[in-house]
Amino acid sequence: TGGHTTEILRLLSCLSESYSPRHYVLADSDKMSEAKIRSFEQKRAETFSKSQFTLDRIPRSREVRQSWISSVVTTLSSILYSLPLTYKRKPDLILCNGPGTCVPVCLSAFLLGLLRIKRTIIVYVESICRVETLSLSGKILYYFSDYFIVQWPDLKKKYPKSVYLGRIV
Repeated sequence: TGGHTTEILRLLSCLSESYSPRHYVLADSDKMSEAKIRSFEQKRAETFSKSQFTLDRIPRSREVRQSWISSVVTTLSSILYSLPLTYKRKPDLILCNGPGTCVPVCLSAFLLGLLRIKRTIIVYVESICRVETLSLSGKILYYFSDYFIVQWPDLKKKYPKSVYLGRIV
């Protein structure tokens, strides 16, 4: 929501029309992002007439300030919702940037790859505001992503698997 949505839409604005259809996954309690996405896609359709997208919702895996113990349960619930969705959509690529909603989706895609059902490339872009430490999503997805992009050189030093590209959003 909010900043994460703005950052991901900036990234998507640089992609060609070959990245279609796009499947957005939102937390069921996220009220702001849907309007931003629909506006973005409406503008994109003016340039790319064959542009296609879907919106899907899953339970939020973790609320802000939610306890760690209860977030394990809600994340497991989100993974159970994400598995059939990821199986249905069978994405070639997941591009995500840090909201907790991306963790269950990425873990579901990773599991489908392990089961040899569908191999999905996972690209994680750590938020520009993460200067010295990774977000919780970043700490988890650092181990599961194919490409882990950071926007600050200090993070590249701490996390050698990461790719430093400078500021990209």
